[in-house]
Amino acid sequence: MRSPDRRVALAVTLVGGLAFVVVAALLVPWHPVPGGMPSPAHPASVLTPEEIDRAEDYARWTRVLGWSSTLVSLAVACLLGFTSWGRRLVARLPGWWWVRVLLAVALVEVIGRLVTLPFAVLARRRAIDHGLTDQAWSGFARDLALNQGVNVVAVSAVLIVLIGCARRWERAWPAVAAGILGALVLAGSFVYPVLVEPLFNSFSSLEDGDLRSQVFEIAEREGVPIDDVLVADASRRTTTLNAYVSGFGSTRRVVLYDNLVEDVPQDQVLSVVAHELAHAQHDDVLTGSLLGVAGAVFGVGLLGLVVGALGPRRGLSMRDPAVVPLVLALLAVGTLLSSPVQNGISRQIEARADVDAIEVTGDAAAFMAVQRQLMVRSLADPTPPGWAHFWFGSHPTGMQRIAIARQLQAQE
Repeated sequence: MRSPDRRVALAVTLVGGLAFVVVAALLVPWHPVPGGMPSPAHPASVLTPEEIDRAEDYARWTRVLGWSSTLVSLAVACLLGFTSWGRRLVARLPGWWWVRVLLAVALVEVIGRLVTLPFAVLARRRAIDHGLTDQAWSGFARDLALNQGVNVVAVSAVLIVLIGCARRWERAWPAVAAGILGALVLAGSFVYPVLVEPLFNSFSSLEDGDLRSQVFEIAEREGVPIDDVLVADASRRTTTLNAYVSGFGSTRRVVLYDNLVEDVPQDQVLSVVAHELAHAQHDDVLTGSLLGVAGAVFGVGLLGLVVGALGPRRGLSMRDPAVVPLVLALLAVGTLLSSPVQNGISRQIEARADVDAIEVTGDAAAFMAVQRQLMVRSLADPTPPGWAHFWFGSHPTGMQRIAIARQLQAQE
């Protein structure tokens, strides 16, 4: 069994890393707030003492469960990937090589889900106790199984491409696989809204009326052509408020949670819509997809280097389905280590959308009011640990967002 050409793997790693830096430098707004990012607002100036205590109590134990789940999941992935256990499990699987890859991914993913299931159940129990959901346990189980199924299919596709390329181009597979996976990342972002999102929610058009008319008005002001605004039936799953933009080009969609439309004053809904339309205006989903493509190329090159170094000592190569647990362990470690970079970029993009929403609506008060609503409804921690937000926070905190609005308001 031969390893990939080290020079090919190194070249792919360098190309992916350089592409990521160039895309980030050109398309990510590194200074999104006029006058600079302000210090977070003091929680007491936004929330009542009771709201602060309730949010901190909920967040404290929810964080413990989340971190515990992450550590256990990582430990199990590493145990299966970096010892002979995973290799021995895969060796027992039947079928052609690609069937063994699919079964190996399913086996490792299901084991990971089972060992973390107690944390998910405890977290859900806390959400029920705090009024964040009233979804039946059967619905929770269905969503969990569906999410697991989608994840297995997506990860299996990636592994089949990697191993298939290694079997066909034993020395140059990192270059070929990087190109294919980069294209799949871009295609995945494009089709996700129409293939995956309908599995979890039903969507309907925002009803005709004043709100719909004003949404289209804001879209015109922001220069975003839209054919429709969709409402998701998310209230059957959660009481928290949300909205999002997904896809790009002809699959781009602006989606509002039904409880946002029904429970929040119209000026606040429009503030949320303006934020989401700002993402569309700047093609933020496409930017994220291009960064994902570069990250995939970088990751494949790095994988070639690591497997080339570790594989021969373990009797493994990328041609053998037995390598699946090792690749999944490396993916888990890489995902955790890269989180600060991904989330740091996301926070910059979200801050720019906040600024645009305030400027296009000219209503900082509505923006602050809806941010308060979002925090209260989701029991968001007003003062999360700095390191935790740096590592895992994909958005500015609610207090940071309110501080941005106050700063812009003062500059008027």
